[in-house]
Amino acid sequence: MPDPGTTHQRIVALAARHPQAVDMIIGVLLALVYLLSVWDGKAESRHPGRDLQAWDGVAAVAMVGLIAVRRRRPRVVLALTVVAAAVTIVVGEARAAQTVAAAIAGYTVATAYPRRTAWLFGGSAAVLLYGASLLWPGREWPGAAWWERGDVGLLAGVGMAVAVGDAIRTRRAYMVAVEERARRAEESREEEAHRRVMEERLRIARELHDVVAHNLALISVQAGVAKHLMQSKPEQAAAALGHVRDAAGSAVEELGTVLSILRQESDPDESTGPAPGLSHVPVLLEAMAAAGLRVRNRQEGQARLLPAAADLAAYRIIQESLTNAHKHATGVAVELHLAYTGDGLTIEVTNPRTAQDDGLRRGTGHGLIGMHERAASLGGTLHAGPAVGDTFTVHAFLPAANQSGASQ
Repeated sequence: MPDPGTTHQRIVALAARHPQAVDMIIGVLLALVYLLSVWDGKAESRHPGRDLQAWDGVAAVAMVGLIAVRRRRPRVVLALTVVAAAVTIVVGEARAAQTVAAAIAGYTVATAYPRRTAWLFGGSAAVLLYGASLLWPGREWPGAAWWERGDVGLLAGVGMAVAVGDAIRTRRAYMVAVEERARRAEESREEEAHRRVMEERLRIARELHDVVAHNLALISVQAGVAKHLMQSKPEQAAAALGHVRDAAGSAVEELGTVLSILRQESDPDESTGPAPGLSHVPVLLEAMAAAGLRVRNRQEGQARLLPAAADLAAYRIIQESLTNAHKHATGVAVELHLAYTGDGLTIEVTNPRTAQDDGLRRGTGHGLIGMHERAASLGGTLHAGPAVGDTFTVHAFLPAANQSGASQ
């Protein structure tokens, strides 16, 4: 058995999503009430039922139209419905549907406009309808004075509709204000948290600079002393080297402490392993092949050991290039060309431009920026873009500086 509360909530949500349909239904119901009340004579006891006239149909259609547009032109709809209700009172016809329509229009004005405007229009409508019932009563009032013949129900009904609409408008405004305050409070908390994070990062950066700068300066001075005294005073040179070792150990320890603060709990454990290099390229190619990317690998020159930074940068450039090729050129062969020369290593990754241009326009470009920065940090170059033959090429050159030092 369905939950009545859940069913009610669904109906309310459906009505909120389709307000125009709800207004049409209300207008049709009021029009039917009007036509039935005119036809069977229930609206006024002294008027028997009569046949429906053409103008009754026009009035019913007009009622549907006015209720349907009440949210777009609240004040105009209120004025027209009040005039229609007053006319029915004057001619002594059925007036229940018209007065209900006027009350609905008054409620709409109260929900759409400030309180002063709502009560000005709503109060005027109520007084006008009450005055019409007072001056042209639709029934006999034996023994009653003329001022006692008005229909107070009209005055109370329209006034109550305006009061309910004003209360709903006030509550909606209150809820909007509460949500806005909550949103601003959440933004303030996020901004405060971001500010504190930035301050902490700045403090850690200062500490890191102090640790590295101080200990590296000490190491440089002591190493110079050791070099100067190596031949003449080996004992003092040994002591200076001991200071170098102590300073290096202290720097490593303090650096590790600072980096442990920067490390996130969610960082993978693999980040502490050895950095990948060109020796890992075969494993990378196997993984790409398993993912559906065909790579034709070609190498020129004698492979040799590169400096650690260049070895890592070469691997990352190849990895990023193949990843981009896999994103934008799935199902086609990609060319990987490595050329070892006396000056360094040249890397070239080429793939057909099946969707490369569109992909680059949609992407953030962070991958290409990262490759440019890696190459530039080593004194190399990197160019990425369309090439001859409707292909996309990544061409990078990494110099082999400090090769001897890397191979020791």
